[in-house]
Amino acid sequence: MTVVSLRIDNQEDQLIKEYAKANNISVSALFRNSVLEKIEDEIDLSLYNQAMSEHKENPQSISFEDMLKELAD
Repeated sequence: MTVVSLRIDNQEDQLIKEYAKANNISVSALFRNSVLEKIEDEIDLSLYNQAMSEHKENPQSISFEDMLKELAD
């Protein structure tokens, strides 16, 4: 397992520790979860932007009923 360190001031340290305690998680888990969530959000946004770009180049629409049929197959 890798150890990562970062520098924060005392006020930030206190806020982070209080938040972690209030949510019954360790500071380590708080940082890990927050960073991984941020990465997932960035990936989701990138995929959304790519899909919208492709849709603008080749706009297509599908009815809700047709979509349900396609998903059932």
